[in-house]
Amino acid sequence: MRKYLYPSLLVCFGLAVAALFIFRKPEPIPQLKERHGDLALGGEWLNTKNAIGGLLAQLRAKPDDNKAKLLLAQAYMQEARVTGDHPYYDMAAMQLLNGILQKEPENFEALCCKASLCLTQHHFSEGLAVAEQAVSLNPHNAFVYGLLCDANVELGRYAEAVKMADKMNQVRPDLRSYSRVSYLREIYGDYPGSIEAMDMAVKAGYPGLEQTAWSRITLGHLYENTGDLGNAEKQYQLALIERPYYAYALAGMGRVEKARKNYPAAIDYFGKARATVKDYAFADELTDLYRLNHEPAKATQMAKEAISMLANDAQEADANEAMGHYADRELAYAYLKTNELDKALEHAKIEYERRPDNIDVCETMAWVHYKRGEYAEAQKLMTKALRTNSHNPTLLCRAGLIASKNGQAEKGQALIRQALSTNPYLSFDLADEGKKLLAVN
Repeated sequence: MRKYLYPSLLVCFGLAVAALFIFRKPEPIPQLKERHGDLALGGEWLNTKNAIGGLLAQLRAKPDDNKAKLLLAQAYMQEARVTGDHPYYDMAAMQLLNGILQKEPENFEALCCKASLCLTQHHFSEGLAVAEQAVSLNPHNAFVYGLLCDANVELGRYAEAVKMADKMNQVRPDLRSYSRVSYLREIYGDYPGSIEAMDMAVKAGYPGLEQTAWSRITLGHLYENTGDLGNAEKQYQLALIERPYYAYALAGMGRVEKARKNYPAAIDYFGKARATVKDYAFADELTDLYRLNHEPAKATQMAKEAISMLANDAQEADANEAMGHYADRELAYAYLKTNELDKALEHAKIEYERRPDNIDVCETMAWVHYKRGEYAEAQKLMTKALRTNSHNPTLLCRAGLIASKNGQAEKGQALIRQALSTNPYLSFDLADEGKKLLAVN
């Protein structure tokens, strides 16, 4: 009888495996969440619901339709940008993309979307690796070079980022490629060139689309950094005309009013932005505004809210290395505002270990050490942060303060003067500290 036993077992095993595939329940498809408030107004939300509703219907009828899954993932990535609900929509999109790539590991579009999601979540090394896999499949696509540019920027590989931006513009000069050129010019200290390229990006976009509005907001912020409040305000107002209730345009108007010391109006703008989109940055900005408006209790409340939002993101990222927003750099600054210097240093170090060559991360580490009175360490890191010749006024002012504490008074004063001449409306606590040092000397 034994000679029949093994064939019988093999048949049973085969039937069991077949049953798993026949009767298995398909993985549930993530659903669209309702928008609320101002985001639910207008035709865009109706069009979004109809489009996503159609894709969901396709997937109910045909759960293995990878083309529909890809379109749904892309729609959810865009919905995350519009609503700020990245924890839900980014996870939903990644679930869909991983499902596609499990069956089609060389699906170029899915790889590009996954790389983009990794970058959004600040998983920069992972994003670079996936983008490199994608470009090996299709070296003639502009978008993938944009991803490679972004990943290299965030990892502090600026020369390589420039090469990728050049390739992107050679393949397809458009809003996305001009935006990369603008950012790189800013990094290398060319504000006029950066403004020129971002203006080209805005003009290349379709009015009213979120991507165009984002480019316009970025252009406004460049004007802010160079002290041109009039042009900054103009860009934010135009963004609100083209895309009413756009949270980042409201925040821009809030910063303009803050620069004018009209704090109640600034608080109102940020309150509206915060009610529209989930973004810790709005609570962080309100922390400063409430302090400037002599409302310490509200400032403390906002500081705690910002930390809570960021800590939730960090815990999610720690629990799931493949997803979740790394937020340690942001947490370092948030803890500085609550004077929790040990926690600020802890999170700054975590971010520095991930990407020690990024100039923004080096600046963060330098500033944390400065706040802790560790001036020699601050100077070493600030030297790295200045290596691209960035003219960012916040960076220059911080560099000046650090140099002054290290016995380089003349160099420190020159950096502070350069910062204040570039942007007379520099963050008031930073500007006041710089002005006091200039007055003493």
